[in-house]
Amino acid sequence: MQNPLGRRQVLRTSLGGAAAVGLGAGGLLVAAPGATAAPARPGRDEFPDVPGMLGDRRANELWYQFDEVTLYNSTPELEQAYADIATALGDKWERAIFDTWMSMAKSPDYPRNFTEYVSPIRGPLQILSATQLGVFDTFYRPYGRGLVGAFADFAQGVLNDPRRARPVHTMNGNPPPGYHIWFIFMRAMMLLGIDCHRWERIAPVNAMAWAVQTIAKPDQWNVKEPLPRATVAREAAKWLPRSVARLDRDFQSYPYPEGMS
Repeated sequence: MQNPLGRRQVLRTSLGGAAAVGLGAGGLLVAAPGATAAPARPGRDEFPDVPGMLGDRRANELWYQFDEVTLYNSTPELEQAYADIATALGDKWERAIFDTWMSMAKSPDYPRNFTEYVSPIRGPLQILSATQLGVFDTFYRPYGRGLVGAFADFAQGVLNDPRRARPVHTMNGNPPPGYHIWFIFMRAMMLLGIDCHRWERIAPVNAMAWAVQTIAKPDQWNVKEPLPRATVAREAAKWLPRSVARLDRDFQSYPYPEGMS
């Protein structure tokens, strides 16, 4: 049975030219003061040759490896974390955490109520956070703009990777619920103090991808033509500067961002 946290199955949850149009809007993804130098990342010539691959090579590799690490070949530690989440929240825990957040986020007790709800899964969330950030950091500099481009490519459906049976790296579903589920898990990690600053900066990128995918409407079998650069830049400028408190309100709109369909 597939893990419920794989990217292609909701949370088991990429802008070829987007980084070139200045997607670090509002200084959201720039080096943080005092940030330490990260290990060297693989160069383009270090990635394996994949005949038939289309789109940015590094972004393709990011999402391929993200699936490998979080879904297809996850570690026993991560498998146990998934099991512990299911034990705490119930077998249908994706639906449970979604419904709970959607209800609690409208309450005057939010975020205290949601923090209490997710407190029992703090340990598993620490493992999940370290795993996901570890994949991101293998391919892109923390707080850098490259990850923004990878999310926008992902959302447009322009990454064709023949190593997968469904070769296009993009969020599953039409409309995809994964952006909501991922945001809710990000919020849980922030509220529990797990890599808080990192997820505060990634959450608006996830929201931007939600909007871009709403426009592009990709699927996992047919690679899409990229959206006009101006369209992607507009969504980046709109979403990347948003605060987490604003995103709490934005993600109460489902399945699409307010005013979009």
